[in-house]
Amino acid sequence: MLDIKNGIHSVSDFKRNTSDYVRRMKRTGHPLVLTINGRAELVVQDAGSYQKLLGLVDRLEAIEGIRRGLEDVKSGRTQPAGHAFDDIRRSR
Repeated sequence: MLDIKNGIHSVSDFKRNTSDYVRRMKRTGHPLVLTINGRAELVVQDAGSYQKLLGLVDRLEAIEGIRRGLEDVKSGRTQPAGHAFDDIRRSR
């Protein structure tokens, strides 16, 4: 989770104190927002936290696919597998 109070810094400050920021990110798992000319431009985070985020995205995409499939079943937008395979064979 981004710490708004302590998680927004300038790129210049990040460059000057990179090792301090890296230690903090590893310790807390929180990303940093880096600004250029006062505008948020970059988000930096440690590799472990990024990998965890990617895993969560994969899981959410799978859950969404399952939700859509269940909705298709509920709405009658399905057919027996044999019919689907027959349609595929005919379309070749």
